[in-house]
Amino acid sequence: MKYFFICLLCVLAGQASFAQQDSLLTLLEKEQDTTVSLLPKRMMFTQSLLWGRKGLMRVTGLSPLNEKNRTRELKTRRGMLILHQILGYATLGGMIGQGIVGQRLYKGNFDLLPAHKALATGVSISYFATASLSLFAPPPMLKRDKERNSSIKWHKRLAFLHMAGMITTIALADKASDSRYKPYHRAAAFTAFGAFATSMIVMTF
Repeated sequence: MKYFFICLLCVLAGQASFAQQDSLLTLLEKEQDTTVSLLPKRMMFTQSLLWGRKGLMRVTGLSPLNEKNRTRELKTRRGMLILHQILGYATLGGMIGQGIVGQRLYKGNFDLLPAHKALATGVSISYFATASLSLFAPPPMLKRDKERNSSIKWHKRLAFLHMAGMITTIALADKASDSRYKPYHRAAAFTAFGAFATSMIVMTF
């Protein structure tokens, strides 16, 4: 009888130990799931670089990954995207002005060259500032744009096109006076403007 109680105690102790380990593992899994769920499964490289689990904001301790900081980050994201939209419209207006001046410049009105260069500088600054606000904004909690033809998807696709056009336009700016490069500079500028304007339209409507 004595040995029976000893064996029974050992069994009960073992079960209690396994139960404790099981509950501990469950707790750790829940904590891990909570940590992971604070971030979307997929992020842009620029977002991951700053806001990923091992991003600069995490490893430096400026914004540890927790619910409180994620709430702040989402507010920051909202503010950055609102500013992204405002600067986008300002950039579009600058592009229109630059295009008008550029057309007159192509017709031989070289007195407008300083104005064209000033507009080009302003548009370049506002364009890349607008892009940076989107690229480096904190990520959303979850990715919601699963539809292949959603407005957000088209906005992102067009971003590749107008950024390529913008970089090409800037690269050829100093050679635009050469007749060999003028058509390419002009084509790149129109491509950048067309893609940028369309990307703004699809998000607005």
